[in-house]
Amino acid sequence: MISEAQFKKEIELIIANAIREDVGDGDHSSLACIPETTMGKAKLLVKDEGILAGVEFAKQVFQYVDPNMEIDVKIEDGSKVKYGDEAFYVSGSSLSILKAERLVLNAMQRMSAIATKTNHFVELLAGTGTKILDTRKTTPGIRALEKWAVKIGGGENHRFALYDMVMLKDNHIDFAGGITQAIEKTKKYLKDRDLDLKIIVEARDLDEIKEILQTLGVYRILIDNFNYEDTRKAVELIGDTCLTESSGGINENTVRKYAECGVDYISSGALTHSVYNLDLSLKAM
Repeated sequence: MISEAQFKKEIELIIANAIREDVGDGDHSSLACIPETTMGKAKLLVKDEGILAGVEFAKQVFQYVDPNMEIDVKIEDGSKVKYGDEAFYVSGSSLSILKAERLVLNAMQRMSAIATKTNHFVELLAGTGTKILDTRKTTPGIRALEKWAVKIGGGENHRFALYDMVMLKDNHIDFAGGITQAIEKTKKYLKDRDLDLKIIVEARDLDEIKEILQTLGVYRILIDNFNYEDTRKAVELIGDTCLTESSGGINENTVRKYAECGVDYISSGALTHSVYNLDLSLKAM
């Protein structure tokens, strides 16, 4: 997984690029009609129900745009919210508030949607011991925000990108000449470059599970697109040798049944690629 410093850098890059994209050479709508000395206050109004996410990110955005702005947080990230709740108040330069407004709303609406969906999956898995994971099926450029939202919703992050964990999937295996070849080549690659990266290997059937188990050094086996019966058999075969993860079209109707097969993790791209934004607005006071 990426370090805290790397994650912080990703957030900084997102903010800088988003403000560049949105503001360009100036917020001419605001500059045209609001004096530079005008001070104002606004509130983040919730117009939906779900899990709030992005408050801490909003604070960073406001501080980036104008270090003199003050944010009074009333509802923290991860809290359940309902229509009419007021998450925070921001005060300072009216021009600065308006400059930051759209980035704050865009990010918080999407992050809250992801946190809400993740939390729903977490509740569906309650009592099973299985944890829900995100994937790399994220929006290009804002992956850090979406994975942050998964954590806020109670889920766990899979690898962040291609560089922080090895994941040998079907195409890697086929291009490498088979499972054993792919694993052995990977272990040599990591040793030669002194890289300490965990290895996950995808299995497409029980025979591939057995082959993976012949090779030491695999951190987790991805039990991909298995039915319930074969998932249970796979978990029995693997035992305590390594961790297990189910994936492949698992949804709200099937996630509990897969968890009851005994897997350690279930990964779902739907946490980040299939959500509807939570309705939030920033209103002047």
